Amino acid sequence: MSNNASDPITMGIDYYAGILNGGVPSYTSWNLTENGTTSNTTEYTTTKLVDLSIDWVGNQSKPWFLWLAFNAPHTPFHLAPTNLHSQGNLPDDIASINANPLPYYMSAVEAMDSEIGRFLNSLTVEERNNTVIIFIGDNGSPNQVVQSPYQRQRAKGSLFQGGINVPLFVSGYGVNRIGEREASLVQSTDLFSTISEIAGVATTSLNNSYSFKDLFTTSSSQADSKVIYAEANNNSGAVGYAIRNSRYKLIKYDDGTESFYDLQNDPYEGTNLLNGTLSNEEQAAKDLLETEAMNIRN
Repeated sequence: MSNNASDPITMGIDYYAGILNGGVPSYTSWNLTENGTTSNTTEYTTTKLVDLSIDWVGNQSKPWFLWLAFNAPHTPFHLAPTNLHSQGNLPDDIASINANPLPYYMSAVEAMDSEIGRFLNSLTVEERNNTVIIFIGDNGSPNQVVQSPYQRQRAKGSLFQGGINVPLFVSGYGVNRIGEREASLVQSTDLFSTISEIAGVATTSLNNSYSFKDLFTTSSSQADSKVIYAEANNNSGAVGYAIRNSRYKLIKYDDGTESFYDLQNDPYEGTNLLNGTLSNEEQAAKDLLETEAMNIRN
């Protein structure tokens, strides 16, 4: 067993293969840790992680759960293998990448998409028909590759929508809403209860995790009273929190600055309502969000 406290094997995970420290200096020369043993590999990270996933699934003889977490797209920006993307034969020197990082970032995004497709195609028809597939992003785009209408200062690491509003797709077994968008608020903590319910656990909520399995088949028809909460720390250059409901969002920093937005009419947070006089509805929403934040933080 691994002696590294950050190795998931030490936390009771049956099998782990991946990157322990969260980043790599090179995507074609990096340290792979598999079940407590670390070795260097020169295979492109995205491809290697899919290879390992395919091999692992192929060895399963009972219902399984796989968490496949890609490291790319991520810094350092790089040119993914040309057979996995459509960005063309770009120069791969650091100066060229730094001068225009966006196509390189997109090459890694496309490579991830290509390799996800290869993984899904490796499943038998029976496996695909009996598997729930959940895809989720972990944060917004790095500020060097932010695209309009988002701003560099309001992307990854920030409490604005460009930093914390990420994609979530669900497909596969039990999902009959094809191509529909859902307005209900869902956050990453909800995955715990959702996956548990899929696995047959009767409890649909625990602490701040609420199953959204019912949304696989039916859109929420009631007003969403749920709130979503996020924090920023010193690593992101700011200390504070954001909290929102289905319409309004409040951002408060430890230095006393705060902003309040109507996401229904201002989804990209262009107008801080606190620069004017709040309506009764807006003031009530702000008060409620502050109360909810205090309950969460205490």
